[in-house]
Amino acid sequence: MEITEAPRGPARRKQDVLARLEREEDVWVASAGADGTPWLVALWFLWDGEAVWLATRTANPTGRNLRERRRVRLALGDTRDVVLIDGEAELVGRGEVPAATLRAYTAKFGWDPGADGPSYAFFRVRPRAVQAMRGEHEMTGRHLMRDGVWAV
Repeated sequence: MEITEAPRGPARRKQDVLARLEREEDVWVASAGADGTPWLVALWFLWDGEAVWLATRTANPTGRNLRERRRVRLALGDTRDVVLIDGEAELVGRGEVPAATLRAYTAKFGWDPGADGPSYAFFRVRPRAVQAMRGEHEMTGRHLMRDGVWAV
């Protein structure tokens, strides 16, 4: 495949990332267990403007990894248009999830995880690093956030 378009500038990349976070429903969630075993699943997500909210069972591998290890990498898209988000997951008790977040999540997916039983929990992932690129020609300039601070 021949790339004919110019690389996007940082401001445009950030704008595109934020639009995708608002629009998309599924995110790849990569975590690791205590023994280093990698785990990758797709989960529904909600972006609240500051953090990514995920819901999963606390006893499954992803829930255990997020609860015990906290480090996580999230990925949107494919190699021709990828967004990578590195962050730390925080288990948020059902009663501690902001009401607006719970309403937005339920409205977006038609599902309230807590209504399925106490085995489901919410995790808030605060981004620490964000990268965005549409192919090799956008490798330079792909780091949009470092240490939790937007570069643009």
